Amino acid sequence: MKKILFITITILSSYLSNSQSCEEMMKLVKSESYGTTYSSYTSDAISKVTFYDVTIDYKYYYFAIVCFKTEYYGCNEYIYQVASNTKMNYSINYYDSAGKAFWKYIQPYNETLECAPDFD
Repeated sequence: MKKILFITITILSSYLSNSQSCEEMMKLVKSESYGTTYSSYTSDAISKVTFYDVTIDYKYYYFAIVCFKTEYYGCNEYIYQVASNTKMNYSINYYDSAGKAFWKYIQPYNETLECAPDFD
């Protein structure tokens, strides 16, 4: 199963210019690992961030799925492939400001998978 996930991630990463591939990537990551979620009730923009650690052939991959609040109830999810220490850094700092923690620790990885919104 892990080799199938690795092959799928490799194939998907070459086609990540559309949202369908990004949604498939999120489904795969969610299905392979339990996530650790940090909810942000007081943030205007971020509803929650869930971190996933996926192991493929003894190699670790780290992902953050960020749920941005929408105008109405709900949120839009985006996936980021992040560094191994991103979860720790975010978890220490998100209580003060989820937005600032996002910009400092997650947003710098926005082009890794090309699945994140462009805020420029």
